[in-house]
Amino acid sequence: MKYIEGLMDDYTMDRDSAVTLGKFDGLHLGHQQLIRRICEREKEGLESVVVTIWPNPKNPALLTKGEKKEFLKKMGVSWWIDCPFLPEISHMSPEDFVRDILVKRLRAKYIAVGEDFRFGYQRKGDCHLLEQMQKELGYTLEIVPKEMYQGREISSTYVKEALEAGNMEVVTQLLGYPYTVRGEVLHGRRIGRTLGMPTTNLIPSVGKLLPPNGVYATKTVMEDGTFNGVTNIGYKPTVGELFRGVETYLFDFEGDLYGKEIEVQLYSFERPEQKFPDLDELKAQMHRDICFGKEYFDSKE
Repeated sequence: MKYIEGLMDDYTMDRDSAVTLGKFDGLHLGHQQLIRRICEREKEGLESVVVTIWPNPKNPALLTKGEKKEFLKKMGVSWWIDCPFLPEISHMSPEDFVRDILVKRLRAKYIAVGEDFRFGYQRKGDCHLLEQMQKELGYTLEIVPKEMYQGREISSTYVKEALEAGNMEVVTQLLGYPYTVRGEVLHGRRIGRTLGMPTTNLIPSVGKLLPPNGVYATKTVMEDGTFNGVTNIGYKPTVGELFRGVETYLFDFEGDLYGKEIEVQLYSFERPEQKFPDLDELKAQMHRDICFGKEYFDSKE
């Protein structure tokens, strides 16, 4: 997959394309429908192009840039064009955006958007404008209906509400995959090893949106396979960490993961993070957390 950051100022595609546009935060089931539409057009000789436009790239996101890149690759996207919402875009009229960006530079012959897609100066462009211009500019527009869950349209806002409530089961349903945190395993303070329960520690990427601090039933994906476990997200107040980390105890795993990249998938919230009076109380609670995790995965299998 080819990646471009910005508006392709000095570049015009050499082949016709199928394009979809949006923020695509989280790449939930609705986003995936749009992306499948453009990837299907590759059979007709069109290049699939995803254009993401970010109002504020500093806001915490459901997917980091690296995670989004991997996801789009797996879906078979040929091009990802990632555009910060700079004045040259925010002040561009919707009509100019369609003519100069979509048709002239991207050579769009097929465009897929959601029903609520807005673009251009003061967000004045919408599906109706794209519909009106398609005959003049020679592209085909498809307006893709919203995906629904429990009577509500699936959106990034819906995903974030469920995530912030710690409702990981709903998050999984909306995304179509479990919410994940990736990173390199770091050396911790070895408190878990002292308690007879060695853990992996990683620090989430800056800008990654996390669910509430607490304990979750998780699966950890690594080179050696996938292992069930339980994960604490937070500051570990009993031992007083200064950073917000992701600490995981893996069931039935022995080995050294320091320095390796792992992916922690969050399946179910058990309890909020809490401070215990001493390490003995912490150890007892960790045993209860492990029982919760094992019972959770046993019930699913």
